[in-house]
Amino acid sequence: MNFRTILILGALSAFAPLAIDFYLPAFPAMALAFGTDEQHVQVTLAAYFLGLSIGQLVYGPIADRFGRRVPLLTGVVLFTAASLACAFAPNLEWLIGARFIQALGGCAGMVISRAIVSDKCDAVGSAKVFSQLMLVMGLAPILAPMLGGLLVNTTGWQSIFLVLTGFSALAAVAVALGLPESMPANMPRQPLSGSLRQYGRLLADRVFLGHALTGGIAIAGMFAYIAGSPFVFIKLYGVPAEHFGWLFGTNAAGFILVAQVNARLLAKRGPAFLLARAVWVYLAAGVALLAVSALHTEKLWPLLIPLFICIASLGCILPNASACAMNGQGARAGSASALLGCLQFSVAAGAASLVGILYDGTAMPMALVISLCGALVVSVAMLTRRLQNARALVQAQV
Repeated sequence: MNFRTILILGALSAFAPLAIDFYLPAFPAMALAFGTDEQHVQVTLAAYFLGLSIGQLVYGPIADRFGRRVPLLTGVVLFTAASLACAFAPNLEWLIGARFIQALGGCAGMVISRAIVSDKCDAVGSAKVFSQLMLVMGLAPILAPMLGGLLVNTTGWQSIFLVLTGFSALAAVAVALGLPESMPANMPRQPLSGSLRQYGRLLADRVFLGHALTGGIAIAGMFAYIAGSPFVFIKLYGVPAEHFGWLFGTNAAGFILVAQVNARLLAKRGPAFLLARAVWVYLAAGVALLAVSALHTEKLWPLLIPLFICIASLGCILPNASACAMNGQGARAGSASALLGCLQFSVAAGAASLVGILYDGTAMPMALVISLCGALVVSVAMLTRRLQNARALVQAQV
């Protein structure tokens, strides 16, 4: 896959993290502008998450029926229009509706980007591309809030959505001019009437489901970290709020670094091999994090070391799990990508909620959820690997 295509796919993959992280610093200003409190403004975030969950399942079958290019362009244009509507929202209700539509458009890039990679690459090639796209997932949480805060303080919260409008408009032009249809002409087009059956077949495919859940549970650990780290760092250990971004950024840098190392290692070892090793690193670091948390240490650094290893290991787990799940999906790559994203997002959102439910004023809830995710990731990954090996043996005998 050439650099231009990877660059366009990276921009498309950035829609979701940008639309989430970019406007978080604007919550107080938006609450003031609409005469409400920040809790009501947070409904706009919930609306976006709801749109992501629904939209992914819609785009998958459409991409398998009509190809990748037309649904992708439609989604990007929809995101652009909704971003403009957000910028000029006259009230909070308007903004909530526009955010929902924005998510419906933005998730096209998430779903169809994975399908395009599957169209063009084998398992190893897919894992390499997914590793490169991990740069977006790692950089967005660092850069987006900082840039969003700068825009809010200088030009107002509306400018955030105007920047998103401009960014997505440029992405639409890039797709129109530089991203040809990737679905092979001789590949059978799946009818929309069979969408539910297609999802049923994917859910019955234990190897696909296992790889999807491996990635989803790993992401759940990251969501637990995102949900719990502000309290642990700022409230519990007294880290100044202005320094929180540096700690958050350090872990994101580890994630990015390991993802790029993973891309290099794939030249010698396949994604399944690397995935089977990385999950054990994740588990070991999660257990260490839980042990340190149980000691209630007065120093923060003993927590930071296993936490850094946990987040960094995701740079190997996530691209390889996605590549293994998407391998060989062919004509149903769009549906597979949609279900993959929906499963991962649903599991991850549940983990973030669990951290809040278990809240006890210590670092234990975050550490407990992360270590539990580590144990489940290893269990699911090892079971899936055995199923995959058994399938390969049967196919070899045939």
